[in-house]
Amino acid sequence: MVNVGIVGYGFAGRRFHAYLIGLVPELHIQAVVTRDPVRRQQAQTDLACTVYDSATALLRDPAIDLVVLATPHNTHAQLAIQAMNAGKHVVTDKVMCLTVEEADAMIAARDRNGVLLSVFHNRRWDWDYLTIKEVLHQGLLGRVASIEQAVVNHRPPRGWRAHTAESGGVLFDWGAHLVDQLLQLVPASVQSIWCGIATGAWDVDVGNYAKLILRFSDSTLAEVNTGNIVRQAKPRWFIIGDHGTLLKEGLDPQERAMLSGDINRAQEDPAQQARITTEIDGLTSHQVVESSQGSWRRYYENIANVLLRGEELAVTAESVRRVVAVLDVAMQSVRSGSSREVSI
Repeated sequence: MVNVGIVGYGFAGRRFHAYLIGLVPELHIQAVVTRDPVRRQQAQTDLACTVYDSATALLRDPAIDLVVLATPHNTHAQLAIQAMNAGKHVVTDKVMCLTVEEADAMIAARDRNGVLLSVFHNRRWDWDYLTIKEVLHQGLLGRVASIEQAVVNHRPPRGWRAHTAESGGVLFDWGAHLVDQLLQLVPASVQSIWCGIATGAWDVDVGNYAKLILRFSDSTLAEVNTGNIVRQAKPRWFIIGDHGTLLKEGLDPQERAMLSGDINRAQEDPAQQARITTEIDGLTSHQVVESSQGSWRRYYENIANVLLRGEELAVTAESVRRVVAVLDVAMQSVRSGSSREVSI
């Protein structure tokens, strides 16, 4: 049994981490940290666990083996290092942290203390991502020239997500997941990065729409779009290869099912399945690809198996450091207004 302490019991801490941890028999939520009196009562009602009012108090608890950080992005590095220096294993919510320097300090603390460090990139188990991964593995599109991703909505950011100092900005929410998926799909290194962010709506300083363009060393072009002022959906994926073109609409269905109480009831609208168009000898053909059904449960199952059975860690800090590096340079591009040459 691995005893878990969750720092932060807002939407992510309660509805994502506590729920998914609760599905793994080897993980036991021993304690929660929250200073909000309403959330303190909610945690005690939900979990019948100890509730602390500070991370420092939690880290003094010798029963805690694993600390899960569901806190504002700008606190991840400091809290993670503090927890690892106390001998605790750590999972941070995404984004791992805000800068490469912070990521390197976190990895150094992991190595110094001989503990686990991972980042909650649950969307490596999204149905749409796994479907795209399989399509590319099978070579159904031929050599890929361009990958476009988009997750957009029309909703003002709230709470700490509305403040760049705490969240990092509009690119550091969904953008972290989209960049992570791209880096998993394209084996080549990133050679150039350009990013632009539109601002002015909702009276927030995080930005309203971000467009990020990456050029990989194998000539693949990739584009990430995410924003909070969009009134009409864009395709989730649009991929161009020399043998075919793929269009995939709709978000992974697991979040909707999970928030309704049972992630296992996730179902995808068949109209949103990936569609591939190819042309051979002048004949156009259309193919619908049945989605690969992943499970967010696998993330915390892997964490338990790493700690108890020596299984290989699925989401390593090193792999997520690349995400942070891309986001870090992207913000440099925003500030300079120009593309940045890199090797990531």
